[in-house]
Amino acid sequence: MNVVNPATEEIITILIENDRPSLDKKYALLKAGQQHWAQQPLSERISVVHKFYDLLDLEKEKLAAILTSEVGKPLQQSRNELNGARVRIQWMLNNAEKYLSDELVTDTDELKEKISYDPLGVICNISAWNYPYLVGVNVFVPALLAGNAVMYKPSEYASLTGLEIERLLKKAGVPENVFQIAIGAKQTGEHLLDMDFDGYFFTGSYKTGKHIYERVAKKMVPCQLELGGKDPLYVADDVKDIKAVAAGTADGAFYNNGQSCCAVERIYVHQNVYDAYVAAFVKEVNSWKSGLPTEDEVYIGALTRKEQIGLLKHQVEDALAKGAALLQGGKQKDGKGYYFEPTVLTNVTNDMKVMQEESFGPIIGIMKVADDQEALEKMKDTSYGLTASVYSDNRNRAERILSQIDSGTGYWNCCDRVSAGVPWSGRKHSGIGATLSHQGLRAFTKPKAWHLRS
Repeated sequence: MNVVNPATEEIITILIENDRPSLDKKYALLKAGQQHWAQQPLSERISVVHKFYDLLDLEKEKLAAILTSEVGKPLQQSRNELNGARVRIQWMLNNAEKYLSDELVTDTDELKEKISYDPLGVICNISAWNYPYLVGVNVFVPALLAGNAVMYKPSEYASLTGLEIERLLKKAGVPENVFQIAIGAKQTGEHLLDMDFDGYFFTGSYKTGKHIYERVAKKMVPCQLELGGKDPLYVADDVKDIKAVAAGTADGAFYNNGQSCCAVERIYVHQNVYDAYVAAFVKEVNSWKSGLPTEDEVYIGALTRKEQIGLLKHQVEDALAKGAALLQGGKQKDGKGYYFEPTVLTNVTNDMKVMQEESFGPIIGIMKVADDQEALEKMKDTSYGLTASVYSDNRNRAERILSQIDSGTGYWNCCDRVSAGVPWSGRKHSGIGATLSHQGLRAFTKPKAWHLRS
């Protein structure tokens, strides 16, 4: 399997994909080691993960360089990802004892009732390439803290980062028979779906997530899916600093080249502030530096996947054919690498692909709306339900709109952010289950009820 640098199209290295016999050997190791890991005191597991947390900082520059080389994001954004992953791990370390220890419910002389949280067993984590550290630690860190063994499959587009994660976990003290990595693309994933794991945790597209859900349903084990979004954002007419809002929301749409499930993908703007917002938005986009992701101050690097260029071109062509106006970008950049110009479309309608199908790239459609009600109707017009954002100087106005949208996250005067203390979950085609928060720790456990009568 070739590992390609998307910024230069050069082959970095060649890896050998795991076939079924090699995966069976790794699974057998995990099956043999999981119970001993679970029997270790929770404090010991916390100590081991804390060492991993420290190593991410100690080796940050090396890890960021590897990440940038294989996914194409600017080097500073790779550093930011590692910093963000450590923030999440710190929250988990601080809260593991609270949420994974036995919970006493009834405590009388005659009766004690408690809940214990047992590990699922050996779980399979099929992860994503856009934020391999951030989405990875959402799963394998709480899984390990809860006493599970983990088969971790990084995306084929982030395999080198996956190998670094394995190296650092084992350097921190995670046993060989508690964490194993599966290298490969689609066929490797299919092998994993055929195996007898005690839970499946996937991050990726709706199409692949639906396939996984259907394939493993007969096993009757937990299957949690963190999928995509078509995240809407509304700018109300009471916003005072329209330039600051335009700059912040442009970042929400284009950070990491828009390759984020919670990136802003549709923008609706009240007609009273529409012209000023669009002008400020385009000015902000024009201020960004694009180029090799290793260069200083580059904001727009290369797309990770070459195939995404064709999808973005198709969305632009569809929008223009249906009457949209192209204000910025709209095409692939000349030369080596998978580069696509930051693209801004106006005069869009909700029947255009750019407003309905996940873009996962540096492209945005901006629509003028007459009032809050029209904005709400347009925002709700989607099969996805990950996040929704409202910018307004009135919190009650924003919450009234957000409460009517079926999404896992609502943002007021912010967007494209994730916090470890609250659940990260999707609705409809955006997934099932939750990571992060206490729910994300307990997602890797089986609750057991104890009735103890004296």
